[in-house]
Amino acid sequence: MTAYNLTDKLQKTNYLEKDEFISLLNALDSDSEQYLFLTARKETDKVYGRTIFIRGLCEISNYCKNNCYYCGIRRGNRDVIRYRLTPGQIMESCRAGYNLGFRTFVLQGGEDEFFTDSVLCDIISNLKQEYSDCAVTLSLGERSRESYEKLKKAGADRYLLRHETADKCHYQLLHPSSLSFENRLRCLKDLKELGFQTGCGFMVGSPYQTVENIASDLVFIRDFRPHMVGIGPFIPHRRTPFASFPAGDVSLTLRLLSIVRLINPKILLPSTTALNSIDPDGRTKGILAGANVLMPNLSPENVRGNYTLYDNKAYTACESAQQLETLGMQLKNIGFDIHTGRGDYIGD
Repeated sequence: MTAYNLTDKLQKTNYLEKDEFISLLNALDSDSEQYLFLTARKETDKVYGRTIFIRGLCEISNYCKNNCYYCGIRRGNRDVIRYRLTPGQIMESCRAGYNLGFRTFVLQGGEDEFFTDSVLCDIISNLKQEYSDCAVTLSLGERSRESYEKLKKAGADRYLLRHETADKCHYQLLHPSSLSFENRLRCLKDLKELGFQTGCGFMVGSPYQTVENIASDLVFIRDFRPHMVGIGPFIPHRRTPFASFPAGDVSLTLRLLSIVRLINPKILLPSTTALNSIDPDGRTKGILAGANVLMPNLSPENVRGNYTLYDNKAYTACESAQQLETLGMQLKNIGFDIHTGRGDYIGD
């Protein structure tokens, strides 16, 4: 089947077999790529219209107990200027975001052992008490089922945890032995069972990744049916074991955004900071390929430059929540409007 045929089949059925995903990825050229993008954007418009959901991102800590080979805030990187926001600073950042119009707050950070269940539950419950009309999203890594349950009861609505790769051998190439593929999948299963709007995702062009790996990721997303998917290009960090590996491909990232959209037209799909860091037009290209979420940065300005998951991360200009008006004008120029409400997943 041609790339056009496979795109049409995916659009109609939301389903391809693994070998068909491989065939589609291998068959795409510049013309069929544009057809894929257009098809995905039309499906997004059917569900969400020309609306882009805006989340306020607060990067609460760059301390991390893990030593993942791709990550700039890994424990073994001694050159990181470490910081940790206090609960008061987190509340103040969200308060500023609320005044700007944000109604979803995303608390993201490394696996920092300071943020115990008790500390996080206090922060979440205070946020929900002060801003009852807001959603709270967490992206704080692997925790026990009991921990996730406590966070849910405190009021957390969503949890983002990239699966990184659906291939166990590939997972082991990206992580130290202290982390396991099985535990990552356990976490995702627990989150969904506990009632979180659950997000997974992976890096495009991560070291040792093959087209078969990517096809396995697409099958995982097809079968797991997450509410959100985060896909962005791998970007190396100079102080990691993968410093010499090339960055992921923008075109492939955009193609995968479109394919994920066609797997589930209702998915919440960010056009990521990584995509905009590697391509100055990455944000708009992602939206035109089917993305419908952006996450401007609410973190205190004096620490934004220290949350260095990868080199040359964008965190100023329209990546800053304070530039929301400018971002809105940019989106309007390509036919989209900002929606600062909760922007919940509307599927089953």
